[in-house]
Amino acid sequence: MFVFLTNSTKPPTVSLMKNWKWIAGIVLTLFVAGGAGYVGYHIGKPAQIQKPQINAQIILTALKDRGFLVTQTYMFDEPITITKSTGNIFKDFFFGQTITARGVMEVDLGIDLAKVTTKNITINGDTITVTIPDVTLFDDRLVGPINLKNNQGILKRILQNDNGYNEALSALSKQAEAAATQPELISRAHDNASQEITRLLGYVASGKTIVVRTAQ
Repeated sequence: MFVFLTNSTKPPTVSLMKNWKWIAGIVLTLFVAGGAGYVGYHIGKPAQIQKPQINAQIILTALKDRGFLVTQTYMFDEPITITKSTGNIFKDFFFGQTITARGVMEVDLGIDLAKVTTKNITINGDTITVTIPDVTLFDDRLVGPINLKNNQGILKRILQNDNGYNEALSALSKQAEAAATQPELISRAHDNASQEITRLLGYVASGKTIVVRTAQ
């Protein structure tokens, strides 16, 4: 009689190989998950926006975009009188003319930023210095009607009738321009220009010190 004996214990090499496969699977899974997370983080990470370096050209572009910068508006309501005389009382009775007019004139003052060049801009560390043009007249206009009185000689009224409106408007305009360009009013317009440009460049060059000077 032959008796066969069997050993129920498995060879240790087979068990060890299975354990290594299990450990390798875990390591591989962790590696793949970590790599995916790293890639996902860098893909989803918002790109850092680099602020452009401030230079004279950037400052110049910001200024020129404003064109003519109106910094002060004045209103004038002063009467004018235009007298056309021949120098002879008798002739004036027939051909003389006296125009009296009154109307509200609006005058705008400011600086023309189109005249600024890179030569007018200096950057020294955190300080930006801009030299601006002198304040000049932008425009003037009539606001509302003109109160007009026109006294003409007898023959002029018949032969050369002139209502005097255009002359009155021209005289009112010249008078308002002369009043608006007085030194104290020019100075006020310049102060406003400096404040406005400082405010504007404060947005363009945040954190910088802005110095505004005149060409004089």
